[in-house]
Amino acid sequence: MTQTAPTTPARAEDEGREFASLDPRTGEVVGRHPVASEDDVREAVRLAREASEFWSELGFDGRRTRLDAWRKLLVKRLDEFQVLISAETGKSADDARTELALLIDHLHWAARRAGKVLGKRKVSPGMLMYNHAASLEYRPLGVVGVIGPWNYPAFTPMGSIAYALAAGNAVVFKPSEFTPGVGVFLASTFGEVVPEFPVFQAVTGFGATGAALCASGVDKLAFTGSTPTGKKVMAACAASLTPVLLECGGKDPMIVAEDADVTAAADGAVWGGIFNAGQTCAGVERVYVADAVYDEFVRLVTEKASKLKPGGQANADFGPITMPAQVGIIQSHVEDALERGARAVVGGLESIRAPYVEPVVLVDVPADAKAAVEETFGPTLVINRVADADEAVRQANSLAYGLGASVFSRNRGEELAGRLRCGMVSVNSVLAYASVPGLPFGGVGDSGFGRVHGDDGLREFTYAHAVTRKRFGALLNPMTYERGSRTIRRVLRMVRVLYGR
Repeated sequence: MTQTAPTTPARAEDEGREFASLDPRTGEVVGRHPVASEDDVREAVRLAREASEFWSELGFDGRRTRLDAWRKLLVKRLDEFQVLISAETGKSADDARTELALLIDHLHWAARRAGKVLGKRKVSPGMLMYNHAASLEYRPLGVVGVIGPWNYPAFTPMGSIAYALAAGNAVVFKPSEFTPGVGVFLASTFGEVVPEFPVFQAVTGFGATGAALCASGVDKLAFTGSTPTGKKVMAACAASLTPVLLECGGKDPMIVAEDADVTAAADGAVWGGIFNAGQTCAGVERVYVADAVYDEFVRLVTEKASKLKPGGQANADFGPITMPAQVGIIQSHVEDALERGARAVVGGLESIRAPYVEPVVLVDVPADAKAAVEETFGPTLVINRVADADEAVRQANSLAYGLGASVFSRNRGEELAGRLRCGMVSVNSVLAYASVPGLPFGGVGDSGFGRVHGDDGLREFTYAHAVTRKRFGALLNPMTYERGSRTIRRVLRMVRVLYGR
């Protein structure tokens, strides 16, 4: 995922001025938004700090009531929201609707689940502290900063926003400069159901606005974007010891084993690689196919991918490349692969006509080609033949990225999934894990760290608060200088009896 670097200095002419978001299909202005300065961001965080007390004191039930009201309002305005998402990203109406369906499901889950996951619970005190009661709860951090991407401008940042709000935090959200209207829409609709305080605010602008948010004193910063920019975010936050959650790029593999349902695998590869114009961090970018089924798989993928066309109309198979600079990256990857001996069985360099890129399917790609090792973020697929599923696992694990993966196998799916170094795996499907609100989402290695979604995603925006309470005096108390040597001997005797066998 590409995000303007938050360390980029603000342009003097942008200070205190507006910028336009553009429809990538037509170049038309979708809306105008202010460029938030460093002072604007700090003021937003100050207001959020005050609002966080109100929001936290509502408790889980009070917050759930407000979050449910927000969910219902978003559902009521789904058509309006879909049009806005399509306008700012260029994605098809159905791709935008799919994004919104996921958003609503996750918002509902987070609001309903927060109290059970984060609320106070009893903990066993163990052997030595048997005379104490122990409890644990997860408390909100205070103010969470979120920097969101442009490819899924509503669903992806809501993986942080909804879960942070459900946990009791106020949120300051910096949307991508390509999709500022989506961020403003989310914040303004939330404000309709929580009018008392600015619990959730959007600050719009460029890289300098993101940099200001990193340095603003938020209690945690959640970032989604490219790996290089994630490193800059982490460095910026390190100056103030602000903890970070980084969901960075991926080069997600698919494994097609000898016993795979080849038709289902081909369908999954085409959808996972091409929907949303391939602009999906956890989409399929490289496919390793066992020799026994390789020819049939390539034939089916070629047949399916050749039928798909991009376009600006609402019912197009997929839309344009949202960020203009990404077209050059896609072109360089395809060009490099072809120059080094790869073959295009669907499309080729002629498929790249900004802002649209038609499907490109490459085979026989050298293992170190750009298209095989770097995030392309376009409607392209790299398919390589391997001896068997075991070699496919080795190839899949060969990169520093470790976000998601998919495995197609009738009998070895879970076994192969367990051997993959990544955060999530779908067996006999693609990206199913992102649609399950109870599952955590995040990567390892160059794909970042921390988790959104699921119980882990709720705890990500809290700190653990542990309490012990003495209930009665202990017969043996080693935690005092009045204990005497006999007390320690008796304690060790208990240790040997209880734990030495």
